[in-house]
Amino acid sequence: MTGPFNRLRHTFDDFAVGDEVVTAGRTVDIGDITTFAGLTGDHYPLHTDEEYCRSTPFGGRIAHGPLTYGFAVGLVALSGFLGDAIIAFLECQGLRATAPVRPGDTIRVRAVVAEAEPGKKPHYGTVRIDYAVLNQKDEQVMQFRMVLLARRETPAEE
Repeated sequence: MTGPFNRLRHTFDDFAVGDEVVTAGRTVDIGDITTFAGLTGDHYPLHTDEEYCRSTPFGGRIAHGPLTYGFAVGLVALSGFLGDAIIAFLECQGLRATAPVRPGDTIRVRAVVAEAEPGKKPHYGTVRIDYAVLNQKDEQVMQFRMVLLARRETPAEE
């Protein structure tokens, strides 16, 4: 991890273009997929019907794309990379699932600060972070850019 992210408390001004983190891994299991289907109501057969999946190009069940996305967001949050600087999620850009995530795969995230733009108001700035979700073979399975609103330190009044 590069940048001043070894402390939890930081602000927009602590993010520099190129700062990055590679998170710990997390193994996706069949229970995650089943639970996600139940929570969301997304019981599409690619995720819930093993017999059906055997006849698809995937050859077996795969994780929901939004589940992979959720794990990626959580892994970065758990890493401490964002600290407590983020005050709002603004947008997710360019989300692409580039390979299936299968039960038993271990995913991790490489997150890199792509842009850090001060806001029009002195209390906020916008941080754009590129996420690459990688499996245990170092293959990219998903990519996206998170656009986040971060708090700034306000100058002391004189």
